[in-house]
Amino acid sequence: MTMMKFIYGPIPSRRLGKSLGISPIPKKTCNYGCVYCMLNITTNMSTTPHMHYPVADIIAELKQVLDQNLEIDVISIVGDGEPTLYAGLAALISNIRLLTDKPIALITNGALLDVKAVYDACLLVDIFLPSVNGYDVRSFKRINRPHRSIGFESITNALARFSHEFKGELWLELMLIKGINDSMDDFLKYKSFFKQFKYDRLYLNTPIRVPTESFVLPVEDDVMQLAMDTLGGIGIGDVHTNGFVSAIVDDFEAIVSLIKRHPMNQHEIDHFLDDRKVTDKVAIFKRLHDDASIIKQTYRGYVTYRK
Repeated sequence: MTMMKFIYGPIPSRRLGKSLGISPIPKKTCNYGCVYCMLNITTNMSTTPHMHYPVADIIAELKQVLDQNLEIDVISIVGDGEPTLYAGLAALISNIRLLTDKPIALITNGALLDVKAVYDACLLVDIFLPSVNGYDVRSFKRINRPHRSIGFESITNALARFSHEFKGELWLELMLIKGINDSMDDFLKYKSFFKQFKYDRLYLNTPIRVPTESFVLPVEDDVMQLAMDTLGGIGIGDVHTNGFVSAIVDDFEAIVSLIKRHPMNQHEIDHFLDDRKVTDKVAIFKRLHDDASIIKQTYRGYVTYRK
């Protein structure tokens, strides 16, 4: 199979199982500049959805991948930025349903839910996963660094209304960062803030890959446990799941295809090569090391590779 432009995976998701990802927007097109983002600084800051690519092109590529009969649990619309900035979102979801009965998930920051077309498109998915990192204007801006036109109160009200209308599964995700939003006072404020939403799960995350800003650090295990106890959330912190899959035959090119969309550390690559029964893993790692187009970053004792 040739390298895909829109489709990647399946990749292991700590929440969704084996996830086949769809990215309908250009790289780093977003309305946030989150301090913890593993995709680095937002280069195309925008709040206006555009038809970046024809729906037909994305669907044609998806059909090609589905024809491989890969084992997947869910179709995830994710993007290398914010997927609701794709103006063809509703049509994309509708066309995906014509190809598969797998559940469709949308991973989003939810910042455009106060736009009717986006709101209506989001209602079409089976699993809606918005990140909710701020409980007031200050914490919202400090962590998410949103486009100046995005209002905390407006998107909060939109998410609250959406959460009561949405018929699928709604899973909130909160990113906890050491020294920024990890105090007991923060947790109590989040607990009060979340009461306005109707949700099925709350996932508590902390940075485990190289973040955009160097001051961003993961919370300690005991702090994560305190947050779980206080908020009734599910901690997905420092969990590493194997199961990366690629239909590309060449082992090196398969890794390159994956790290263009999803950074992988050396252990994840090692397990990926084990699954493919690669005997000369040293040669693969040497090629990764020698390739100047591949970024190598060390964080918390792990070397992370990204394209």
